[in-house]
Amino acid sequence: MGFDANIIVPALGIFGLLIVVIIYQWIKKQPGGSGQVEKIGEQIHLGAITFMKTEYKMLSGFALVLLILMYIFLGFESALCFVVGAAASASAGYIGMNTATIANVRTTQAAHDQGSAAALKVAFFGGSVMGLSVAALGLLGLGTLYYFFWEHHSHALHGFAMGASVVALFSRVGGGIFTKSADVGADLVGKLEAGIPEDDPRNPGVIADNVGDNVGDIAGMGSDIFESYCGSMIATIAIASTLSTIALDKLGGNQGALMFLPLALASLGLVCSIIGIIVVKMSSNKSPESALRTGTIGSAVLFIITAYFLIDQLDVAIEIWSAVLMGSIGGIIIGLVTEYYTAGKPIRDIAAAGETGSATVMIKGLATGMQSVVVPILMICLIIYVANHFVGLYGV
Repeated sequence: MGFDANIIVPALGIFGLLIVVIIYQWIKKQPGGSGQVEKIGEQIHLGAITFMKTEYKMLSGFALVLLILMYIFLGFESALCFVVGAAASASAGYIGMNTATIANVRTTQAAHDQGSAAALKVAFFGGSVMGLSVAALGLLGLGTLYYFFWEHHSHALHGFAMGASVVALFSRVGGGIFTKSADVGADLVGKLEAGIPEDDPRNPGVIADNVGDNVGDIAGMGSDIFESYCGSMIATIAIASTLSTIALDKLGGNQGALMFLPLALASLGLVCSIIGIIVVKMSSNKSPESALRTGTIGSAVLFIITAYFLIDQLDVAIEIWSAVLMGSIGGIIIGLVTEYYTAGKPIRDIAAAGETGSATVMIKGLATGMQSVVVPILMICLIIYVANHFVGLYGV
């Protein structure tokens, strides 16, 4: 690909980070409460920051050993990509978690002062910082490395995925262990020994539990999503770089365009996501679920349409769009099914089963959980079949 096309990817990454800064500053300007609310919010924020610093300090030692081994056995390029991937993944998790601990208390205050519409706006913007950070840092880091390495050292990009995976492993597992330990400890000490309600701020374990929710479910999940997001792009680039002549001809014959396409689609996805965030803000006066559904599905539909023109312009086989189409539709369906099983009639049925005892609620909950994965699994199989049928492994 030409200079202008390749440089667009990291440029959009920088643009995404600017949007993150704007949203973050807006969140900080919202009322943060006072008195006990402010005090508890500060304790959770401080605890989360302290945990992340300690975790990243321990992680850096492990990462240093891997870095040395990669430099010795795989060379400077792979080692450099490893460092960039790890730094980008850690930054995405930290930025998202730091913003969430600030947005949490402001969401509570907005709900108290102005109602659900205002609370949705603060909460959604707080969450969007994580999503945009993941996408923007992925495009900036991977896009910059691709710009320099794609012609002669494209194999080195696997180091980027390795770095992201290492951070995701530590953050997801470490944060998860912390939050579950704090949750169980808070329940045992609070309910059984002290006789105070669950989630009572007088119990220090409750503060630790909330810290764990932020570092595990937000920072850990952010790094995890970052690894998957970048890993899928790197895998597609790797497949495109090793295509046989027959497979290459089937996909349009332009290997450079096929290697660039996953980055181009991700860049387009970032733009559509920003538009989706604007749509949710404009729809925030509706019910929260309607506003969120409008923004997420609307951005997905916009992505499907614009992806067609992007693929058409890149001089590759238009059949690739069928894989994009099927993947996007499948994602929408899986999202709606997930929403149904976590916020619809099945939840009320589980609650009703709890009226007859713990055994029935466990049986009903387990059965509902097993039932909930049927449609997503079938949908994933259909996506893989359609993508492979039209485009082969590259499409998957």
